[in-house]
Amino acid sequence: MPIKRIASGSAYEPKIGYCRAVAVDGRVLESGTTGNDHATMATPESVVDQCELALGHIAVALQNAGASFADVVRVNYILPDRGNFEECWPLLRAAFGDNPPAATMIEAGLIDPAMKIEIEVTAFVTARLPQIA
Repeated sequence: MPIKRIASGSAYEPKIGYCRAVAVDGRVLESGTTGNDHATMATPESVVDQCELALGHIAVALQNAGASFADVVRVNYILPDRGNFEECWPLLRAAFGDNPPAATMIEAGLIDPAMKIEIEVTAFVTARLPQIA
């Protein structure tokens, strides 16, 4: 069973030693994803802007694994301040649409104090995963 490791270009990946996602045996396991700009490593101030960027990074990794938000079955939201979570609900509802996953919201510190949300997803791909070259 081939394993596909998907990098996103975040500076944290080589520093810490992880990749954005791993696709194996029909599963996509995506690392906790924050809302910073991978090109500049700048983090917007707004939790909504950070959520939007994080969802964009997640969408790209899912696509690279042959999946989409419709294939996500589990999501974990981690926020340093749970009071910020409700502001993100419209974005999350739009991302998952008619395919809501099981979900958990955890209040905990993140690696950088400027980060206000981290999102981790697990997806199952119904179609065969792309072959690894």
